[in-house]
Amino acid sequence: MKASYGWLFKWILAAILITVGLTMYFQKPLVFLVTGIIIVVFSLFRVVPLVKSLKKEVLRTMNIIEIIFDFLLGILMIYVGYEAIKSGNNIDSFWSTVYKYTLAFIFITRGVVFFYSTVFLDEKTEQIKFWMHVLILALGAFIVGLKDFNEESIAILLLIISVTGGAYLIYDGSKGYGKYRQYSSELNNPKVKVKDKKIEKELPTTDKVKPEVDKDRPYIN
Repeated sequence: MKASYGWLFKWILAAILITVGLTMYFQKPLVFLVTGIIIVVFSLFRVVPLVKSLKKEVLRTMNIIEIIFDFLLGILMIYVGYEAIKSGNNIDSFWSTVYKYTLAFIFITRGVVFFYSTVFLDEKTEQIKFWMHVLILALGAFIVGLKDFNEESIAILLLIISVTGGAYLIYDGSKGYGKYRQYSSELNNPKVKVKDKKIEKELPTTDKVKPEVDKDRPYIN
């Protein structure tokens, strides 16, 4: 068994994750900031794989237009969050409405582009991606229909996700810590190897030397 410190890394990640979730719950501008960063990162890292994998020009054009809109909306969310933090965590109700329809737009657009590609442009897909986009499209429509939906709703959702994820990392890290303590215990209390009597038996030894017999000497009775 070798020493592993992965448990320590998991516990540190769990603490950071839970802290971020609690901070976003109590400081709503961070929700804008984090949401914007997620949208921007997701948009940028999709560009190259999509351009390389999509064969039809119309598919590439549709997806690139979607990515550009998502990227600009992500930048807008980052700007709103940054300005709100600078002004003392004050967010105008107008931006709360913008936040709501930004998320709805991103979810609905992603669903529409996906289903248009698979139905009209013969883009093949997997079952799990189909059902995921059904859920994404329904989520976008659900957000539009909610009257009281704003950044506070996402803050609660992110708090639940962060606490759940943190709890899992703590649990998984505890198992690793248990193995580490077992290794430490074995290091300080090494096991003594006992020779197995069934495998190896020592032959009896004697100090007496047998006299040599001279074969040429006549035998006397």
